[in-house]
Amino acid sequence: MTPIRPAVLRASPANVHSACRGEAIMPASNRLIVGISGASGVIYGIRLLELLSDLPVETHLVMSRSAEITVAHETSRKLAEIRALADHCHRQEDIGASISSGSFMTMGMVVAPCSIRSASEIATGMTTTLLTRAADVVLKERRRLVLMVRETPLHLGHLRTLTQLAEIGAMIAPPVPAFYARPTSLDEMVDHTLGRVLDQFGLEAGTVRRWKEQG
Repeated sequence: MTPIRPAVLRASPANVHSACRGEAIMPASNRLIVGISGASGVIYGIRLLELLSDLPVETHLVMSRSAEITVAHETSRKLAEIRALADHCHRQEDIGASISSGSFMTMGMVVAPCSIRSASEIATGMTTTLLTRAADVVLKERRRLVLMVRETPLHLGHLRTLTQLAEIGAMIAPPVPAFYARPTSLDEMVDHTLGRVLDQFGLEAGTVRRWKEQG
């Protein structure tokens, strides 16, 4: 698919991080929010941004402070490099950002990975950060929210939180590898999982080996 990218962004610096891609605003049907929390597995959020950069999708990134720490532990990527993958970056503390309002139209949000703390805030509506506020907005507007919850084992409190999230409309999508695709690398496993997440938004990244569709 050939990316469709307008040329220049005109946005308020109060809401958008300067290190982002900085491109023009697309129709609401092409906007997707990407949240990266502090759970292990930040590679999912980073790779998701890379896949989306090749699609006609306007990305809005918000990272938690814990996520920034996890990035340093789990990858060699620089924060500026990750932010540069997104069209728009929002500061975690900027509760007045565009994505904090239901009037800002999007196709939904993916939190990759999603920590139990973030999941708990979203489930109760007691949001304290832009990441969880944006997810709460997606739910109240009846848009698609996919949470790549990264925790194991799960105790009963965790399971009740996930049940509550499912009851209010969130999709719980733990990053579980599909071995029927016979992955030969970690990259293939990550890409397949993210391809299935993008399926939930009708987006094709070409990373899924679909059951009985390929030899």
